[in-house]
Amino acid sequence: MATSATPPSISFFSSSIFLTSSHQTPKFLCTFKPISLKTPTKPFSHSQTLSIRSDLATLPILSFTGEKIGETQLNLKSAPPETARAVVHRGIITDQQNKRRGTASTLTRGEVRGGGRKPYPQKKTGRARRGSQRSPLLPGGGVVFGPKPRDWSIKINRKEKRLAISTAMASAAANMIVVEDFGEKFGEKPKTKEFIAAMKRWGIDPKEKSMFLLTEVPDNVRLSSRNIGTLKMLTPRTLNMFDILNSDKLVLTKAAVEYLNGRYGVDFEGEDEDEDEGEEEEEEEAGEGIEADENSDTTE
Repeated sequence: MATSATPPSISFFSSSIFLTSSHQTPKFLCTFKPISLKTPTKPFSHSQTLSIRSDLATLPILSFTGEKIGETQLNLKSAPPETARAVVHRGIITDQQNKRRGTASTLTRGEVRGGGRKPYPQKKTGRARRGSQRSPLLPGGGVVFGPKPRDWSIKINRKEKRLAISTAMASAAANMIVVEDFGEKFGEKPKTKEFIAAMKRWGIDPKEKSMFLLTEVPDNVRLSSRNIGTLKMLTPRTLNMFDILNSDKLVLTKAAVEYLNGRYGVDFEGEDEDEDEGEEEEEEEAGEGIEADENSDTTE
């Protein structure tokens, strides 16, 4: 009886789509065989339909002292194994490319100051012909095909980006723990030593890359953890693909788990909060503009 193979890991740095071994032949180097137009195609069956699935993971809940006090479940949407890597790859590429400012600029030979006079006669010198001192061949000259300011941003659908984040979080469930709210556990004076001691009690090596996801970051927690270079303290608003895939350990609070289940779970069918806030601001600005027009009409 044949056993079903387990789906491959979709981690960013361990995935074969991003790292190719020297012993494996890349797909783009394989010989290409043209397909005849008369080749019959296989009929599409309903069993081949790709649908979004749900991954249920049971996570331990640790106290501030490192003891297990319970368990919780993380139920997120996840792309099927056939398209998971493509969805996650598109999400990370979109995030990284949209961060580019696109302000790099160089001067061409027509934009560099100077170079209006011919440096020496065309003939009778034995040297190469020169028409300007600002030629790209000379030091201080212009740049050929150099960068110019441009917009690098690319668009991704809201549902596709949400699916990419949920798929990445679901793939990192094996390296994820849940801790109780520890905002009030630290004293009034923040100390990095106390935060490192808490990480060790939770089984986290301070030298490893770790990501903390909290709904709200208190000041004492933020100040105690900001000197740890391998740690990322995120909120739902700053949650991003790169920090999820680049972290060795992910630490969540109970409130963060509830947020993920409600935001990226199977039952979520709402719109983005940021877009709702933007629409409200636009409506308020439009209302203020109408009131200003009415006031100007009354004064006239």
